Amino acid sequence: MPRSDRLLRLLQHLRTEPAPVTAARLAALSDVSARAIYRDIAALRVAGAIIDGQAGYGYTLTEDAALPPQMLSRLEIEAVILGLSSVRAEGDAELAQAATEALAKITASLPEQARHHARHAGLRAARVDPKPPLAIDPGTVRAAMWDERALDIDYSDAEGRATRRRIWPLSVVFFERVLIVLAYCTLRQDFRAFRLDRIRKMQVTGESFRPRRAALLRQYLERDCGPVA
Repeated sequence: MPRSDRLLRLLQHLRTEPAPVTAARLAALSDVSARAIYRDIAALRVAGAIIDGQAGYGYTLTEDAALPPQMLSRLEIEAVILGLSSVRAEGDAELAQAATEALAKITASLPEQARHHARHAGLRAARVDPKPPLAIDPGTVRAAMWDERALDIDYSDAEGRATRRRIWPLSVVFFERVLIVLAYCTLRQDFRAFRLDRIRKMQVTGESFRPRRAALLRQYLERDCGPVA
């Protein structure tokens, strides 16, 4: 791994791990030696990061030079925390991890008093009833959406009828109980909404529908969305 990437990852560990975090813990997370951590901490300090602590005690990131200061009110901080907490409660493991890392970056960029508010905010989102299990990786759907790649799916409708579709994924919608992908269905030549828990198999194809996703999604939403297949 290039050293620049390792330094960015080390900064993220300093943001997310409970402080003070020891060199041994940082070394284990970064898959390098403790001696390399000492050198990388020194490099981050030279670059402008204010890192309190020392070898044998642990390190605390006091000021993050990689992130510009953010001026957020207490209410705005609570809104951000509640939103990211909802992602952690509603999203898959990949999205939940991304929300955790995003919150760490936002918190690290706040002035000291606002950072205190963020760390002790009283708002949280929680899920009582789990969503139906998925046979496919929702991250693959999101990647195909952004890359504007068609997906071949084996799908079961509400009556259990199995069909094979080629879809152009336009957006993923998080409902309370299910995940829905809004798509253009090449079989029906029309817009459709597909429940992710009814997709039995899925494959990313070589077919691209770039650069039509934004225009198609706008057209779909203007029609008040199509039926759930």
